[in-house]
Amino acid sequence: MPPQKQAQQKLLIKGGKVVNDDLSVVADVYVEDGVVQQVGPNLNPEPSTGLIVLDATTKLVIPGGIDTHTHMEFPFMGSRSKDDFYTGTKAAIAGGTTMIIDFAIPQKGCSLTEAFDTWKSWADPKVCCDYSLHVAVTWWSNKGAKKMLAMGITGPEGHELCRPEEVEAEATQRAITIANAVNCPLYVVHVMSKSSARVISNARREGKVVYGEPIAASLGTDGTNYWNKDWAHAAAYVMGPPLRPDPSTPGFLMNLLANDDLSATGTDNCTFDTCQKALGKDDFTKIPNGVNGVEDRMSVIWEKGVYSGKMDENRFVAVTSTNAAKIFNLYPRKGRIAVGSDADIVIWDPKATRTISAKTHHQANNFNIFEGMVCHGVPVATVSRGKVVYEGGVFNVTAGEGKYVSRPPFPPYVYKRVRQREQVCQPAPVKRAPYTGVVSGISIMQK
Repeated sequence: MPPQKQAQQKLLIKGGKVVNDDLSVVADVYVEDGVVQQVGPNLNPEPSTGLIVLDATTKLVIPGGIDTHTHMEFPFMGSRSKDDFYTGTKAAIAGGTTMIIDFAIPQKGCSLTEAFDTWKSWADPKVCCDYSLHVAVTWWSNKGAKKMLAMGITGPEGHELCRPEEVEAEATQRAITIANAVNCPLYVVHVMSKSSARVISNARREGKVVYGEPIAASLGTDGTNYWNKDWAHAAAYVMGPPLRPDPSTPGFLMNLLANDDLSATGTDNCTFDTCQKALGKDDFTKIPNGVNGVEDRMSVIWEKGVYSGKMDENRFVAVTSTNAAKIFNLYPRKGRIAVGSDADIVIWDPKATRTISAKTHHQANNFNIFEGMVCHGVPVATVSRGKVVYEGGVFNVTAGEGKYVSRPPFPPYVYKRVRQREQVCQPAPVKRAPYTGVVSGISIMQK
């Protein structure tokens, strides 16, 4: 006999305030078969065995976070990042994130499809929540770095000095110019500096179709740490592009995120422990680049954005999930609590606090760049595909339970603006060669 289909979990979330990017309303949420079935006041589904009820009274019920930028088990600089697709997605769930978009990065000579298949083979057996993939096309030159070493600068501060803010801004401007010339949307990952953010802000105000992604690190800490006398502390913050030493940068970036000059948030979660970082003890160019953040992103943004008074709860949902879902053509399946949406849901307690620490986090590395930060706003329960996978500090996860989510090209949220610009800028019909492949936009990543 064929195996019986496992009964789907039924879930009722009662009494919370349902927060989407455009509206907040007190309502219950009923979930069945991994999908939201009803949203409304005083829901009373027919009694049935297996119905789980979560009390969300005085709490917020928000879409699960989407981390737009991770590097799980990433082979890099002779090492491999500590968080694999199991520990990384498990940590994500604890922090209120229910989907990651990881980067598949081909080695030199490797095809893009080969890299995609490789990353998918690593992820599928391990993921505890849903995921998708970006495929990167990257190039690297070490000529600045050699100059710093020749000057006798070998410590972590050299990493920032050979990647100055002006270069990040210039690269961003160049990418925007090229994308605009061919009327192609641009998504700029890993925005770390005021200068780069200003370039994006100005371009958006000129009507260009460009989106900027600051990360938890650039919103929650700064590059003054590179000059810390404790080498291990300084090296912990090495990432590319680097954090900027101007301590007002995080607040500046948060302001732009709050007013829609910047659009979505990731983490660049790429963890290396102290021993791995020590590969560059006498040469900063050999320090593996990467920091933590997949578990901390939601709380850091709530603390620095909402608790500080810079954004409201709806904008918080927009920048942690909804905008990403729209830009990457996952909406409204992801990034929204509505009938028919995937039941990726977080019960968020805005009054609770937690102190971030390597001693209590679930990321695989032995330090945390947000060590000691007190965050107001804590996920108390996380639901992935209709299953309660985290509640009250207790996990209920299975490796491989998450699924790969394909993203069709040409998301309407992005391309309706592209088409509008085409109509304005090119009123006469233009013959185009047929597409030989699928192109859905450009993203840039500087390491």
